[in-house]
Amino acid sequence: MPIFWECDRCTACCRWPGQVKVTEDEIRRIASHLGLLEADFIQQYLRLSTDRTRLILEDREDGACVFLENGNCRIQPVKPQQCRDFPNLWNFPGFETQCQAKPIHLNPDVWRERVREATGRELP
Repeated sequence: MPIFWECDRCTACCRWPGQVKVTEDEIRRIASHLGLLEADFIQQYLRLSTDRTRLILEDREDGACVFLENGNCRIQPVKPQQCRDFPNLWNFPGFETQCQAKPIHLNPDVWRERVREATGRELP
C-alpha cells in the first residue's frame, strides 16, 4: 500500500537549504500574488541556480525560504510545484526526522486522489 504523507505545515521543508526552481508561469503567479511586476519579483526574490540553468527562490542566510514568515508561507496559495510535491512526489532518505507529515497507508486509488488534491497533479 502506498503511503500518503499528510502535511501539517510544520515548515521544516521551508527551513532547510535547497534550490526551489520556479517556472515562468510560477514567476507570473507569484509576482501577481505579491502585487509586483515580474521583473521586480525576479530582482528581489530569485537567483540563478548553481548550475546556472534556471531561476530559483532566494534563501535567507540560515537556508530558510525567503517567503517563510512567522511560521507561514507568504505565497502558500501560489507556491511553486516543487513545494506542493513534497513529500509525496519527491523526498529524500531521512526527511521524516525533521518533517512532521503523518504517514497514512492508503489503497492506490485513494492515494492518487489525495496526491492530486495536495499537489494539483493528475497521476496515472
